[in-house]
Amino acid sequence: MAQNKTKETDVVVADFINAIDNEQKRKDSFELLRLMQQISGCEAKMWGPSIIGFGHYHYKYESGHEGDAPLIGFSPRKAAISLYIFMGLDRQKQLLDDLGKFKMGKACIYIKRLSDVDLDCFTEIAKETVDYLKSEYR
Repeated sequence: MAQNKTKETDVVVADFINAIDNEQKRKDSFELLRLMQQISGCEAKMWGPSIIGFGHYHYKYESGHEGDAPLIGFSPRKAAISLYIFMGLDRQKQLLDDLGKFKMGKACIYIKRLSDVDLDCFTEIAKETVDYLKSEYR
């Protein structure tokens, strides 16, 4: 069975963020770092070459595929910041109406800049993600 490519690494998160060319994306990344650490209660770790993750959980699908993933995370990519949060709960879907300017992906939310979203709304969505994953996978 294939192994996950995205695993925790020893890369220093602050070094990764400081290497971002775009000043606004760098500032947003440090703010997301602070916010997600506060929400999750977990230290930030690099997952693969470009994902900053907080905490972790182990999943196993009926197919037998299993692995580890961060509870929540983000990736400051060139086109947008990817926010990795679970979006399967009804309350979270309701909160999306008030989140602000974003695009929805299959497994993440894309934002151009942090000022495009309501941080209180995002915090609620992320807290629900952490609570759900901790209760479901531990």
